[in-house]
Amino acid sequence: MSRRNVLTIGMGMALAVGVVLTLFGVVRPNPTVPTLEVHSAPFRLRVIAEGTLTSVRSIPLTAPIKPQIPFTISWLVEDGTLVEEDEVIARFDASRLEKEHEDGLSNQRISDHRIGSAQTSREVNAGKLDRDEEVAQHELEVAREFQSTDTLIYSKMEIAESQIDTELAETRAEYATESQEIQDRLSQAEIDLLSIERRKADIKVQQAEEGLAALEVRSPEAGIVILDRDWRGNAKRVGDTVWPGRPLGEIPDLSEMQAEVFVLEADAGELAEGQIATVWLESEPGLPFSGTLNSVDPMAGRKNGRVPVQYFRTILNLDRTDQDIMKYGARVRAEITIADFDSCISVPRQAVTTIDGETMVFRWSRGEFAATPIELGPTALGRVVVTSGLDDGDLIALRDPTMVIEKDSGDGDDTSPILTGAGS
Repeated sequence: MSRRNVLTIGMGMALAVGVVLTLFGVVRPNPTVPTLEVHSAPFRLRVIAEGTLTSVRSIPLTAPIKPQIPFTISWLVEDGTLVEEDEVIARFDASRLEKEHEDGLSNQRISDHRIGSAQTSREVNAGKLDRDEEVAQHELEVAREFQSTDTLIYSKMEIAESQIDTELAETRAEYATESQEIQDRLSQAEIDLLSIERRKADIKVQQAEEGLAALEVRSPEAGIVILDRDWRGNAKRVGDTVWPGRPLGEIPDLSEMQAEVFVLEADAGELAEGQIATVWLESEPGLPFSGTLNSVDPMAGRKNGRVPVQYFRTILNLDRTDQDIMKYGARVRAEITIADFDSCISVPRQAVTTIDGETMVFRWSRGEFAATPIELGPTALGRVVVTSGLDDGDLIALRDPTMVIEKDSGDGDDTSPILTGAGS
């Protein structure tokens, strides 16, 4: 066989091998595109949070509901005090209520005096009007009895004057009757108004007496008193003003405890009810307590008003309570399991892109990168679980392969690459 034929056959075989490699995806991608061969592996996603122990149930301690005035604390037990049933927990300043009571009693006396005066005036006026009415009726009777009507005896002038006198007497009698009715209604209206003032004074006295009777808050049962705290974390103290019905503190039920922890806003996206949690007491770091996530606040907030870091308040139910070591308010550290896969595929976040609203990765197939739809699962810092769309051994691009790397065309020495293209 001639040398020329040998070269021809060799070139043909090389071309055939190239086609086969291309068809079966053996050809490697452009080395400027970073790639990753994905494989199934265990995936663990946990969130760390810190907080304190609280009770599942507690008895609230509140300021009196009535009267509707602010109360000033004059005496208060210390935070964490162990009290017996019906023991006094707080007392409020009585000076304001005592003044209200005295003012109410004074208003009662003034109202009673005014009502008595109005009733006396009513009786005096009624007697005077009765006499006026009697005089008017007597004059009317006399006018009618001696009215001059005989034309044979009296002149027309005398008859007219007698008729006018009779009509005037009738008018005076009607006026006297109407005046008595009007004056009686006016007097009754004045008395009614004064009675309203009297009832207002009664209410004021009643409220003051109820407030004076409620100036002590007593423990409904034996336990530890945990005082309420303001947004700065300061407990209630003597001199504070408390509005009616507002909390003073609570008596927790220590037989069943829960953990109140705070999760950073950036870590709380995957939190859900029922997730497994492990809790360690700061005083017993080697003794774990298992539990489950019970609730997460709908909105993030600050633990400290001066620190602008946002947290989600999260409640963890504990499977058991050890009263010997679990103390109310004890600091705890919790580990909440968001995801726990024995085997799954996870990829770096930068490998995932969105095209026309669909989540994609660029997978190497048949000699080129092809956009492949995927479904995502839990997300960790820097990695995300792919629940479908990729198989073991797939090769994916860690960036959009359609982006072209260009060199800086300036006159300087900077030769760092610049990405351009549809995704830039």
